[in-house]
Amino acid sequence: MPSPAIDDYLKTIYHHTEWQDERITPSQLAVELGLAPSSVTEMVQKLAAQGLVSHRPYGPITLTEAGERRAAAIVRRHRLVETWLVREFGYAWDEVHDEAEILEHAISDRFLERIAERLGDPAFDPHGDAIPDAAGQVRRERFVLLRDAAAGHEGRVLRVSDRDPALLRSLEDAGIDVGRTVRVVDAATVAVDGTEAVLPEGAADAVWLTA
Repeated sequence: MPSPAIDDYLKTIYHHTEWQDERITPSQLAVELGLAPSSVTEMVQKLAAQGLVSHRPYGPITLTEAGERRAAAIVRRHRLVETWLVREFGYAWDEVHDEAEILEHAISDRFLERIAERLGDPAFDPHGDAIPDAAGQVRRERFVLLRDAAAGHEGRVLRVSDRDPALLRSLEDAGIDVGRTVRVVDAATVAVDGTEAVLPEGAADAVWLTA
């Protein structure tokens, strides 16, 4: 049955491993969701009983096949809504996350697919995150986190984390957005169109480039 609480858990677990390989732990999940560890432990047990996650005490949490399908479906909703708000209503990329959190639970499947059709079935949202297709499949290029990119590496900005709206605005002011080609000077500096730009604090852990 539809449940915003369950969907939020599955979406967070899904998102955790999109841009790195480490599985999420219950304590990390509690931090991500802003909930007490005891509440998260109880919900994870319920998700495991429903066959949506696999989890052993004190170990990481893994989505089952059924959990992956359901998570991909809600992630698709969220990212399509974000894209719709930016393209059709003029929202900035730092304004859409909270709106999408509300709308993703409120619209019907039929309306969602009308949005997808209207947008031309986009593969990526405004932050560069992949939008799963109706079957839950995604496509991604090989990537490297800015912090891990070697000096001199040149790549296209694939993704910028939407966790911090203020950081998004600062990066935009520095000329950094999805699709922009940059050359790495160091973890705090990149060259954009031949001009060096000092990045705001936190950018090295929030920007992914083509590998």
